Amino acid sequence: MPNVWPQLPLDDWQDTYATLHLWTQIVGKIRLVQTPWINHSWHVPLYLTARGLTTSTIPSADQIFQIDFDFFDHQLRIATSEGSVKMVELRPRSVADFYQAVMAALAELNIAVRIHTTPNEIPDAIPFEQDETHGAYDADAAQRFWRVLLQSDRVFREFRSHFAGKVSPVHFFWGSFDLAVTRFSGRPAPEHGGGVPNLPDDVAKEAYCQEVSSAGFWPGMGLGYPAFYSYAYPVPEGFKDAPVQPEAAFFHEGLGEFVLPYDAVREAADPDQALLQFLHSTYEAAANLANWDAAALQQTWFK
Repeated sequence: MPNVWPQLPLDDWQDTYATLHLWTQIVGKIRLVQTPWINHSWHVPLYLTARGLTTSTIPSADQIFQIDFDFFDHQLRIATSEGSVKMVELRPRSVADFYQAVMAALAELNIAVRIHTTPNEIPDAIPFEQDETHGAYDADAAQRFWRVLLQSDRVFREFRSHFAGKVSPVHFFWGSFDLAVTRFSGRPAPEHGGGVPNLPDDVAKEAYCQEVSSAGFWPGMGLGYPAFYSYAYPVPEGFKDAPVQPEAAFFHEGLGEFVLPYDAVREAADPDQALLQFLHSTYEAAANLANWDAAALQQTWFK
C-alpha cells in the first residue's frame, strides 16, 4: 500500500502541477457553462473519487454526461447517459493539444459546448488553444497529488460534520487549484474588492457576500511548499495573533491567513488529529473574534 500521506515536494512536480491546473480548468469550465448557477460558485468545482476527480453529472440537452480524471489508468473519461464513452489520454502533451482532444471527444458524443478559453485566476494567462508552453505530465506525481487530496477530503468531511450552519461541500476549485470547505456565520459581509487575475469582480463579490471561515489544501505554487490554510472574511481584529494548533501552524503575513505546512501533517504521529487541530482552532479563532453565534452553529446531533 502506498503511504496515505505521500511526499509532494513542489520542486519535483511543479511543471506537471502547472499543466494539470490548466487541464482541470478546461474540464471545470465545461461544467460551468452547462450548469445552473449556485451560490458562491458551488456549481463549478470538481469532487474526489476513488480514482481521481470528477465533474459529477452535467446536463446537455436531453442527456447527461460526466467527465472524470482517472489517476490510475491516466485517462480522462467522458461518459454519457446514453452509454457512450470517450477517452483522452493523460500524458505529456500541450494544453492546446489536450483542449482540442477534449472538445473533439465531446463533439463525437454529440455534446455541443463552448467555453471561455482564457484561464481564470492566473496572471498572464495563455488561451487554451494557443498554449504550447505547458505540457508536462508525471503520472506518479499526479497520483500522489490526488492521494493528498483524497486524505484531506476525508478529514475535511469530518470537520464539516461538526457544523450545523450553512457550510459548503468539500470541493476542488480549479481556478485556484485547491480543495476547500467553507463555513458561514449567516451574516452579510462587506463588499469584496475583487481584483483577482482573470476573474470577474462580480464573481468574487458574490463569493464573499457573507461572513466566512474557510480552510483548505493548496499544493503551494507561489508559496514554495504544499500547505493547509485557513482564513476569515472579513478578517476580525486580532485574528493573526490568535493561538492556533498544532505548533507548526503560523499566520502568513503575505497571504493574510494561517498556514500549516503539509509535511508537518504528513510527519505527525497522528496526521488526522494534527489537521483537525488546525481546522478547529483556526475556525474557533475566527468565530470567537468575529462574535459568531458559535453555540447555535455547533452540530450536536449524533455526536
